[in-house]
Amino acid sequence: MVRDGLWFTVLLLLIFAFSLPVPAQESGSPAARTVEEQRLDTIRFGTETEIAALIQTLKNEKVTTFDNELIDIALKTKNRNILTGIFSFFGEMEKSGLEDRAVRAIRERDDEANETVMAAVDYLGKVKAAKAVDCLEELINSGETRFLNTALRSLGRASKGASDRADSTAAFLLDYYNNRAPSDENKREIIVALGETGSRAGVSFLAGLIKNQDERATLRMVALDAVSKIEDPECLDAVIEAVSSSDPNVRSSAIAALGPFSGEAAEKAILEGFRDSYYRTRIGAAAAAGKRKMLSAIPYLKYRAENDDVPVVKDEAIKALGAINNSETLAILNTLFSERKNSDRVRILAGEMLLKNDSGSWASKLIVELDDAKSKNQNPLYNGLLRILGPSVSASLESLARRFFASGTVIEKSYALDMVLNNEFKNLASDVRQLLDERRNGASLSRKAASTLEKLGLALAE
Repeated sequence: MVRDGLWFTVLLLLIFAFSLPVPAQESGSPAARTVEEQRLDTIRFGTETEIAALIQTLKNEKVTTFDNELIDIALKTKNRNILTGIFSFFGEMEKSGLEDRAVRAIRERDDEANETVMAAVDYLGKVKAAKAVDCLEELINSGETRFLNTALRSLGRASKGASDRADSTAAFLLDYYNNRAPSDENKREIIVALGETGSRAGVSFLAGLIKNQDERATLRMVALDAVSKIEDPECLDAVIEAVSSSDPNVRSSAIAALGPFSGEAAEKAILEGFRDSYYRTRIGAAAAAGKRKMLSAIPYLKYRAENDDVPVVKDEAIKALGAINNSETLAILNTLFSERKNSDRVRILAGEMLLKNDSGSWASKLIVELDDAKSKNQNPLYNGLLRILGPSVSASLESLARRFFASGTVIEKSYALDMVLNNEFKNLASDVRQLLDERRNGASLSRKAASTLEKLGLALAE
């Protein structure tokens, strides 16, 4: 009897347990929320550490979806780490929208952390905020040395966004240089800023610096870079004179500065630069030849790309061939890429130039070489070719992406996602969705898959 009663009690408890309602998965649980919703929650409610980590992710992914939310939090927060991080993010991506907040941080700098003010100053320069010119000049005049270096640099950039202020800004900078006894470091920043203004008001001063052989080489070098940005013919004689300098660093800077200047004298000086025994001068010659798409330099560039004993000179020569981009240079790049005896570095960079100029025509050839490198376990070459194929736009990449989804490594699948996004291979959506399972694919790949679908306007589920 006791045993029967016990069984009856157990039976009643089981019936009661199974009759209880099963709690449905809350719509707000992590599994049911999209990546975008989770990121929005982080922006709204996250700690400074969580927001900093998210900002870094947004930088890496070049995501602009949350700009308005980040602007909103920047307008309200006093947290130095959050505000500094947002200024840094927007500055690096050259995004407008925080100019007024940055100006306020400078004007109310006694109430802000130093790193926040520095980030605000740097941001205003990077976005070329014309409205910040007066504010930056006031900061420079305040004599607060902790901000001076960054403020000088940003002032030149900001004035570039206000063409009507370029000349007055150049005059302000020249006055500071001549009458305020700036340190050598700040002299350098003033010269850089003069170049950034693009104003002819500083041309005579810069030409005088370049010609002054008693001046420090570092200042003459930044002056050469500055005049190359202003591109005023008045400076050409000074630059040509510097090409013959006994200081190899000044010489190489002068050759590089010739890029935007026209005329036979400039072209002749660039070609002579290829013969200089100092490798930086050869780098400058290649850079100048590429900048002006100088056809007469093609044989020199070919020789340097094939024979120079300094790898960075080869690099610059290959880049210049890519910049010129005609049938002759494409044939040279094709030879550099196709010759399997060449170094991985040469082949990868030559392949990158081919893709940059016409990825539709060259992607299939690079895929063949990619597969060959993998079959021979040439990992550095394989990884390099994979890196340059990832951001390319070509229909040839669809089959490669499909193959990576089916049997690739985590890295290969990540590049496949890049190919899908850059080429809008929406017919591979089901393959992308297979990567949403975080337990099977890892958190990073899962998030990237979700982000890819969202950017293409595709649903996360079938």
